[in-house]
Amino acid sequence: MAEMDTSGGGHKKGPGVKKSKKLSTRVDLTPMVDLGFLLITFFIFTTTMSQATAMKLILPKDADKPEDQNKAKQSGVITILLGKDNNVFYYEGELTPNASNFSSSNFHDIRDVLIKKKNSVRELKDFVVILKPSEECTYKNVVDILDEMTINVCTRYALVDITDIETKLIQISEQTAAATANK
Repeated sequence: MAEMDTSGGGHKKGPGVKKSKKLSTRVDLTPMVDLGFLLITFFIFTTTMSQATAMKLILPKDADKPEDQNKAKQSGVITILLGKDNNVFYYEGELTPNASNFSSSNFHDIRDVLIKKKNSVRELKDFVVILKPSEECTYKNVVDILDEMTINVCTRYALVDITDIETKLIQISEQTAAATANK
């Protein structure tokens, strides 16, 4: 049991000093300790714990047939290819055999391309962006294009491996651009 002794210390001695009887007061601090622990317990139980922060992922709904799950209308699909030196290439729908729908752009202009394509699609659920980073592109470019998806509110997009034909088209386009810049 905790106590606090408040009895007087030394007495004055001398003529004319009356000796008074000092009573000691005893204060029990046990209820104060109990109250402190009750308050600590109360505050621990009533505080909210910090919420875990994580990236929100929008996953597709399960389909009955796995081959039907990844199908999209060709009129609503745009494929974006990321090359080296911040080059961006894109085509709408499927890549034609002569690559007539294959175009080049940069990160500044790709936003306009995405907005134009998004506005041309009748239903937003049909709008799908396929992102294909090449081996020469930087991690910063991938993050930048994912930021563009967030800025333009593109909810349906996928990161996919680039094909050999697309890699060759990127190399040819970059070589053509380098040759044009040297002239």
